[in-house]
Amino acid sequence: MRKGLQNQTSNGYKIIVVDDEIGIIDSLSIFLKRSGYEFTGVTNPLEAIEKVKNEHFDLMLLDFIMTPIHGDQVVEEIRKFNKELYILLLTGHKDLAPPLETIKRLDIQGYCEKSDKFDQLLLLIESGIKAIEQMNVIKNINNELKDTYAKLENAYMESIETLRRTVDAKDTYTRGHSDRVSEYSVLIGKTLGLSESDLNLLRLGGLFHDIGKIGVPDTILQKPDKLTDDEYSEIKNHPTIGAHILSNATIFKDIIPIVKHHHERFDGTGYPSKLAGENIPYLARIAAVADAFDAMTSKRSYRNSLDIDVVKSEFKNNMGTQFDPSIATIFIQVLENNYNDILEIQNKY
Repeated sequence: MRKGLQNQTSNGYKIIVVDDEIGIIDSLSIFLKRSGYEFTGVTNPLEAIEKVKNEHFDLMLLDFIMTPIHGDQVVEEIRKFNKELYILLLTGHKDLAPPLETIKRLDIQGYCEKSDKFDQLLLLIESGIKAIEQMNVIKNINNELKDTYAKLENAYMESIETLRRTVDAKDTYTRGHSDRVSEYSVLIGKTLGLSESDLNLLRLGGLFHDIGKIGVPDTILQKPDKLTDDEYSEIKNHPTIGAHILSNATIFKDIIPIVKHHHERFDGTGYPSKLAGENIPYLARIAAVADAFDAMTSKRSYRNSLDIDVVKSEFKNNMGTQFDPSIATIFIQVLENNYNDILEIQNKY
């Protein structure tokens, strides 16, 4: 007798056996319990599906020829909600086993002919349990890595958020600018019918679009007079600086096009890459409209905020040059039909 058969101490692994012959269930119950496994036997394959759905099992021994449904149909149903259960198929004869392509498609880990001697079956079970142990180790490592990565992402997000607020604090005239651009961008995106994932990118892209201004001297950002050409060149570096700052974390990779290209112009005369038309990332074109609107409607040291009619005229006059015409048209509709939403955003920040 194998040493495993004498061990009645539970090893913590749960095995469910599905066979419509009660004699097979009884025999395997004795054998598996002696081998240290927690045993559940089911004669009705439909009941087995429900048990797997509601309870945890590490491994399933499954008869192939059963009523009212065969074993491959059982696996078909189980794989709809459980991809991890280790399944061994039992057959009365190897000629009755399902085709190899079916076994692969349903991710059945192996099959064994029924026999009065269970040594071969035990070897397959032990091999399966070792595979399960390895998968559990890998899963635990992945979970730990995800937890560590999430903590790193949160820490990086907090650092970037601190930088963003530092940028806002550097210039009292643009305080709240990034928050407003973020919300205007989302408002435009909703009007365009964009997906939730794109709206989230617009939200984050708006918040961090000016993060690169952390690298621009305060004397330039806070200068009350017109900038010199050299000073304006310094300002024009902020999209590239911002993209570089955010490139250090994968959580920001999808908003980098917004950060880097929100100052491109539709006619190709913008910066930093002089992209034109549809070569400018679509979400960056949206952020550009939101950014320009906030600049026009914010008070500056050298001028008051522009009247809304003047703002609408600016967008109409610069369609196809500074702005994507379709996005500018949509935004003018927002200004005309949903101006209360705009006021609510302005009052918030």
